[in-house]
Amino acid sequence: MPTSYTFSSLIKACASFSALGFGEAVHCHIWRNGFNSHVFVQTALIDLYSNLGQFCRSRSVFDEMPERDVFAWTTIVSAHIRAGDLSSARRFFEEMPERNTATWNTMIDGYARMGNFDSAELLFDQMPGKDIISWTTMVSCYSQHQKFREALAVFNEMMSKGIHPDEVTLATIISACAHLGALDLGKEIHLYILQNGFDLDVYIGSALIDMYAKCGNLDRSLSVFFKLREKNLFCWNSVIDGLAVHGYANEALKMFRRMESEKIKPNGITFISVLSACTHAGLVNEGRRMFLGMTDDYSIPPEVGHYGCMVDLLSKAGLLKDALKLIRSMKVKPNSIIWGALFGGCKLHRNLEIAQVAVNELLILEPNNSGHHNLLVNMYAEVNRWGEVAKMRAAMKNLGVEKKCPGSSWIEMKRKIHQFAASDKSHPASTEIYLLLAELDGKLKLAGYVPELIWGDLG
Repeated sequence: MPTSYTFSSLIKACASFSALGFGEAVHCHIWRNGFNSHVFVQTALIDLYSNLGQFCRSRSVFDEMPERDVFAWTTIVSAHIRAGDLSSARRFFEEMPERNTATWNTMIDGYARMGNFDSAELLFDQMPGKDIISWTTMVSCYSQHQKFREALAVFNEMMSKGIHPDEVTLATIISACAHLGALDLGKEIHLYILQNGFDLDVYIGSALIDMYAKCGNLDRSLSVFFKLREKNLFCWNSVIDGLAVHGYANEALKMFRRMESEKIKPNGITFISVLSACTHAGLVNEGRRMFLGMTDDYSIPPEVGHYGCMVDLLSKAGLLKDALKLIRSMKVKPNSIIWGALFGGCKLHRNLEIAQVAVNELLILEPNNSGHHNLLVNMYAEVNRWGEVAKMRAAMKNLGVEKKCPGSSWIEMKRKIHQFAASDKSHPASTEIYLLLAELDGKLKLAGYVPELIWGDLG
């Protein structure tokens, strides 16, 4: 005679193998054998149907349950989140007779996945007790949506409360350090990993390789790579990209060939790094070979990023007609990055004819981007075509085109990230900063420095 444990185990197996038909047969046997009132059997069915996209049947099982515990409620909340119905998930969450930490984590994770930071933060702050999953969920929430400073703030708060991170938390926060250039904090976390006996697996390892490379310490990045006992594709991609970014194109290509010799199959990201390396070193023929080999040898269709690398490579080499021909042969629609790469090459090699083609496309894609207008103004100014300069400036004024989103930069000091933007006065020390800048400007003038005049920046 089957038991409730037998049925729950069968249902979980069906979910693992996406065996809907077999799961339905098991459901029939559950009814025949009188297990339709067993809470954990019915909970397993809710999970099965929601995992296989049968949301209505999942809800039907829940509605027909004579008795529900906290796990059943949490499962139906999770089912609604999986279906993208956060409002219903929140309603069930509020109706629950009792909640455990897993319930709170499920709801927070739902909001986090949808990028609803305010609701995720509010629930997180209201939680009666937080475990490592709660903290990791918030760190991941911010990191996945490029809010790396917020991710670091949550991590620092977690550590200050004596909560010990796990491997997932560490890999996520190392990645945040990489994007912010927070080398000192990254080193501290690496030391914490070594001192607390964490296994340097492929996830933490690839994150460390990437972090050190992005923060400018290529030697440490390579050291971590070569010390890893096991290396997966992410590790190889990180080290190849690190070498490429630092200008070691030949070494990046050698590492790629070494990866091939170890039977690690590259993916599209690998070829982005390899093509970028070729661009940095001007290796046109090697870049062409890699671009063709990506499709011929590995059946990887080129995406916009790969075309962007090739257009950039050809444009910087002065092969502007070849670059334009490649753009027009693309099987995907070229974006502003593609045309911007061609435009940059035209600026470098002073080709106004193709530059005008690129600008016309850029003005359709990004009509309010002042950068494209200013670059073309500069090109006309360099060849003394002042009439065109005046026309462009007048057109920009009529269109109301201006630089609305100034670039920003940041520095790391005492475990904190300080961000700065042009003309920004929001920093607490802005008065002292501007006084120092004025002092430095005065010293530069006394030393005879004369700033370069950029026509595109004139009002």
